[in-house]
Amino acid sequence: MIRMWRVCVVCVCALLSVTCGRPHLSTGSHDMINIINTAQTTWTAGVNFQNVASGFLKSLCGTLMNGPRLPDTVKHAADVNLPDSFDPRAEWPYCKSLGQIRDQGSCGSCWAFGAVEAMSDRICIHSKGKVSVEISAEDLLSCCEECGFGCSGGYPAEAWDYWTKSGLVTGGLYGSNVGCRPYSIAPCEHHVNGTRPPCSGEQNTPQCDAACIPQYSVPYTHDKHFGYKVYNLPSDPKQIMTELYNNGPVEAAFTVYEDFLLYKTGVYQHVTGSALGGHAVKILGWGEEKGTPFWLVANSWNTDWGDNGYFKILRGRDECGIESEMVAGVPQL
Repeated sequence: MIRMWRVCVVCVCALLSVTCGRPHLSTGSHDMINIINTAQTTWTAGVNFQNVASGFLKSLCGTLMNGPRLPDTVKHAADVNLPDSFDPRAEWPYCKSLGQIRDQGSCGSCWAFGAVEAMSDRICIHSKGKVSVEISAEDLLSCCEECGFGCSGGYPAEAWDYWTKSGLVTGGLYGSNVGCRPYSIAPCEHHVNGTRPPCSGEQNTPQCDAACIPQYSVPYTHDKHFGYKVYNLPSDPKQIMTELYNNGPVEAAFTVYEDFLLYKTGVYQHVTGSALGGHAVKILGWGEEKGTPFWLVANSWNTDWGDNGYFKILRGRDECGIESEMVAGVPQL
């Protein structure tokens, strides 16, 4: 784990041409932007990160790849009629969590965020809007010991398995006072100059506290939401699309390359730069842009990264491994 973190820091610092004590956006990043945009690929690059605190870079490597897999793999019928494009925000407009972009802050908790975001959506979808909650990233991050190392990285499959065995309470964004255990790690200004405080180093994993905030009236044990069954998804795009169409968003892990940090619009595919580490995200749906098929994805780096917090990535070619490590599940209602 320590070795993985060191590699990630070296790679990201190389991209930004920083010493870890003096982070700033480099001319090297601008050179990479020019290379990508001149190549006239399927996406546009631009500046997302500037004045990045070195400790924050750990969040880019928060998913441990090729980890444990769930015992079951879902298998859908092969003759399902699927549309050319699918956006769950239009399909289930009463599920507001589908349009939410979260912020993991200075913590490698993407593995937890990708999981609880999809779980929240699926609880709403499967209850037909009768149950609308934000499942707590804090509860999963701090209490699931088998998931990995908290802010230092974790395994998506173990996160979903924990949902079935131990359940998860509710909890909204930092400072929201929504739910039992809202996120306690503040957002920070790691992308562009703005109103949030600057990122200031690596964040310790919060303590596992089996208690709700004082403003919340439901006891911790009574606030638990459980998964009924959880599973891997095959790396077959049609199987993934069928799962999204029937049950809602899923969590996916993929390899982040240096150029991904510069994504702005279009359909991302790796053009240049070294691998930085693993990252987990929520895949919502699919479509096609200018003839290029894509997955529609929500990131957890706030709305000032990428395309208002979202990105599209090439579909059908296992780009950066995006189709190889997907997990999901059905809630217990």
